[in-house]
Amino acid sequence: METNLLVLGKRIRHFRAAAGLTLEQLGDSVGVVPSQLSLVENGRREPKLSLLTALAATLGVSIADLLSTEAPDRRSELEIELDRLQRGALYSDLGLPQVRNTKTLPNEALEAIVGLHREMERRARDAIATPEEARRANTELQQKMREQNNYLPEIDALAEDMVRQSGHEVGALMHRTVTEMAARIGFTLIYVDDLPNSARSVTDLANGRIYLPPASIPGGHGLRAMALQAIAHRVLEHEKPVNYAEFLKQRLEINYFAAACLMPRARSVAFLQAAKKDRNIAIEDFRDAFGVTHEAAALRFTNLATKYLGLTTHFLRVNDDGGIFRGYENDGIDFASDPTGSIEGQVVCRKWPSRIAFERTNRTTEFYQYTDTPAGTFWDTTQTGTGAGEDFSISVGVPFDEAQFFRGRDTTNRQVSTCPSVGCCRLPGGELTSRWEGKVWPSARMHAHVLSPLPTGRFPGVDDIEVYSFLEKHARADA
Repeated sequence: METNLLVLGKRIRHFRAAAGLTLEQLGDSVGVVPSQLSLVENGRREPKLSLLTALAATLGVSIADLLSTEAPDRRSELEIELDRLQRGALYSDLGLPQVRNTKTLPNEALEAIVGLHREMERRARDAIATPEEARRANTELQQKMREQNNYLPEIDALAEDMVRQSGHEVGALMHRTVTEMAARIGFTLIYVDDLPNSARSVTDLANGRIYLPPASIPGGHGLRAMALQAIAHRVLEHEKPVNYAEFLKQRLEINYFAAACLMPRARSVAFLQAAKKDRNIAIEDFRDAFGVTHEAAALRFTNLATKYLGLTTHFLRVNDDGGIFRGYENDGIDFASDPTGSIEGQVVCRKWPSRIAFERTNRTTEFYQYTDTPAGTFWDTTQTGTGAGEDFSISVGVPFDEAQFFRGRDTTNRQVSTCPSVGCCRLPGGELTSRWEGKVWPSARMHAHVLSPLPTGRFPGVDDIEVYSFLEKHARADA
């Protein structure tokens, strides 16, 4: 509101100067003392409509001219920008004096001061995506989703409505239907083989195009899901993220929207409730019924399990080195975490099914297991897969009493885990220790992410130069 008043004041002053009037002369014409009119021109007082009408008539302009949100000239634009920047927390936290917008301040000096402020803002935006900030923001988001049982009803309703409007009713969502959904919001899907390395898709807002790779990329991210995620940014009215927490929130929301389109709420709930009634819930059946990846089906199950099935649950994606890539729980299971509460990168107990599943000879079928832990006994169904350069496992589990509703509840596989106690699985046995202690010096494999900061930019992880060059190339080719 203050900025709007300042723009209004600058426009009044601009038109007064253009008319060759002093404050006293204009004040006399509209019946206002110069000091009060000065407050209006400096954006410190909101004029009444009667005064605006009188000012417009005296200055020979329309009220719309006075109320325009554009600065009347470059000098005014800089003064307004400086006022905004100096009222921000980034500048006030420095404890420096305010720079006054006096007539004696040269335009060149004002340009330099505003330019420095803008560079401070840019560097602050880039610096927020530090590993510590990212982990903190991610942990807070996980806690919020746990409190909501991993369920976002507004996005579910929006996705369900869009799928319904597309005319899709049964079976897996087709690529053609996704293309029609994009067209309904004014976008065309274009498949190219030269996407920037740092981007999974690129949306050209100016020309209404969504660029996608020509085939599914490794890791289970199908073209339908990628297209729906790009569409989600538009239908959810996302703005450019101002911090890493907002970036992560947007990523979560577009993934949720894509899953909700591929597995619409009403049909998914009906399918799962019928399976629960038959005591035959199986993630692989849910996956196959909607033609999605196992991971997508497992995560979607966690969205709906508590709200519509009355089941608490947990989910884990674990890399073949035992590290947690993604996790969720609202059933009381105790995931390993660092001092900030983050679970990503933490090593899972060797006795959990998400680790044991890698050891099986036949990894094409589901692996079931009960695990006794200090937090209680939990049942899990686990499937393994292969991603970009590494294997992974997907586990969905529930407390012991809720296993009665799942296929595989009759398994005899059972383990006891006391992690994080070091005596559980983190120390080699006595015989191995006595034989090899002091006789080995392994060279540890260095993970690239350990020392590298998160990529900077308005969209963390995306190379702006690559993206802009890509868009320029295709815009010229289509011109």
